[in-house]
Amino acid sequence: MPIVRLIPKTQTARAARLNLAALLSALACLPASYAPAAPAAPAPPAAPAAPAPRVHSALTAQVDAYRLAHESAILDGLDTLTRLKSIAADPYGLLAAAHHLEDALRVRGFRVTELTSVPGAAPAVFGYLPTAHAKRTVVYYAHYDGQPVTPSQWSSDPFEPVLRAGAAAQDPVIDWHTAAPPFDPEWRIYGRAVSDDKASIAAFLTAFDALKSLHKSPSVNIKVLWEGEEEAGSMHLPQILHDNQALLAADLFLIGDGPVHQSRRPMVFFGARGVVGLEATVYGPVRALHDGHYGNWAPNPAVMAANLIAQLRDDDGKILIPGFSDDVRPLSADEQRAIAALPPIDAELKRDYQIGRFEGSDSLAASIMRPALNIRGIRTGQVGAAAANAIPIDAQVSFDFRLVPDQTPAGVRSKVEQFLQAKGWTIVADEPDAATRLAHPRIVRLQWESGYAALRSDMSSPAAKAVVAVASKAGGAPVVVMPMSGGSVPLYTFADNFAVPIICLPIVNHDNNQHAANENLRLQNLWDGIDVYAALLAELNW
Repeated sequence: MPIVRLIPKTQTARAARLNLAALLSALACLPASYAPAAPAAPAPPAAPAAPAPRVHSALTAQVDAYRLAHESAILDGLDTLTRLKSIAADPYGLLAAAHHLEDALRVRGFRVTELTSVPGAAPAVFGYLPTAHAKRTVVYYAHYDGQPVTPSQWSSDPFEPVLRAGAAAQDPVIDWHTAAPPFDPEWRIYGRAVSDDKASIAAFLTAFDALKSLHKSPSVNIKVLWEGEEEAGSMHLPQILHDNQALLAADLFLIGDGPVHQSRRPMVFFGARGVVGLEATVYGPVRALHDGHYGNWAPNPAVMAANLIAQLRDDDGKILIPGFSDDVRPLSADEQRAIAALPPIDAELKRDYQIGRFEGSDSLAASIMRPALNIRGIRTGQVGAAAANAIPIDAQVSFDFRLVPDQTPAGVRSKVEQFLQAKGWTIVADEPDAATRLAHPRIVRLQWESGYAALRSDMSSPAAKAVVAVASKAGGAPVVVMPMSGGSVPLYTFADNFAVPIICLPIVNHDNNQHAANENLRLQNLWDGIDVYAALLAELNW
């Protein structure tokens, strides 16, 4: 049954905000195995099982030898890139990161161009390196911008990376310049964007260098597209792609972003859910009222907001808006088989996250194939020592809708607004004036974000089969194949401009604190990422 904690009013003051934000990135490591664990009788959590042996390809063995000889230098390169404050609040940091990456490509022989659509916007970095006799061209996408930071929430400066001995932000700091390789693969480097998504860039550059040292030519013509606005919504990416279709023409887009499967096995996925955000404000009295004198008489916006949420979704996550899923494209037989073949991880995640139940009866993998309505946060009144016996003036609820093919942000908005109006809500776009307040019993202000649609690519295309085969060979075991990621990446904009396969190649650890404080990158994930990028540069063909 649900657990409710009752906090005495005299208890130490707490933050004056009721925040029900959705779970952040996973918080604890799973067993470091690259094969599904054998079924075991129920027992208390034990030490992780030893990794299953992997049969490395000749190329992977050579690339690993190169990496082993350069581990400190590889971390130096990632350290330099992470120190550049490439976040939306720092335009200079974004530009510095773009120029740094342009230089990194030029010294490696790439033809480099900055792609922009609006003066002053963070440029997308484009690089091109043709390969003699290659019959295929591949665009390798990643982004160099990161999420905003609240430095006080970090255990160390988010833009001064540190290497720690484990997954806890309080683990000892290690100086990689004095540590003797091979570095412990469970060590983690901490810093903003170190995992999301500068790790993909570092893995690509290191893989390229390893191949060059081995005198191995790429098997494809290489195009690189590194975006600087992904975390801000990629607002200029559609125009950049549209304006540069000839420059970016290719046979395949490989999207280097996101975490691997929670089992720690390498993964390839073929799409991502879309997203549209919504800020809703519910209004009560124009000034706070004593809840003894006016309670049960003056409408309480906190209660109204709770009722609004309950009208939209139930306790199991089911969206209650009629017809909300009418546009959803069913999963294909191949996609259903891929989901059924995924390693089971739900029970272990339940223990790790210390949750007593799941929403609904589906597995995590099946659940993220459906649309979702998440509550990012709620703010109203005060709590704890700051609480007052008063009816608050308003309540704010922050939502995000996760979309699946073939839903659109516009379609979601229309259905939500029609539903709320049918429930008796008056929708406004601005702060209501006195006349509006007096004329309508239930007022909600809706502020929609632009959002974007979802994408699922064809898992059976020749390019898809080639990518899965090469990635599996590089990792020494079959990769996990997912039809679609639960997170959101604006893949639709690539599909709108290029009629070619779009395949996603995540490399970072699932428990990386992505978008949160103490973002981190597990070294083994970086090493594995170097291996797979090297294989996809040198051995990909179809």
